[in-house]
Amino acid sequence: METTDLIPVQLVCKHYKIPVAFVNTLQEYQLVEFTVKNDGFFVHKKHLKKVEKILRLHYDLDINMEGIDAIYNLLEQVNTLKIEIRNLNNKLRLYEDF
Repeated sequence: METTDLIPVQLVCKHYKIPVAFVNTLQEYQLVEFTVKNDGFFVHKKHLKKVEKILRLHYDLDINMEGIDAIYNLLEQVNTLKIEIRNLNNKLRLYEDF
């Protein structure tokens, strides 16, 4: 992971106008992966979309952290099941050709 892909948490908080305590809560619930380097917290740029989604869920829809955690766990299960269905459909097509 390159350091150019890491964004300081303070910059993220300033940009989205959120308190640092909110980011600490995200870390407590392990919703977003943070990197510690040189005594600073950083978020990888690939995780910014997830941070934005969580912000919208929390601030716009007023969903608490427990709810957001449950939502993301369910979304992960749905994505896993989609991949499994796609793989099974591919295997089924293979046998249908015989």
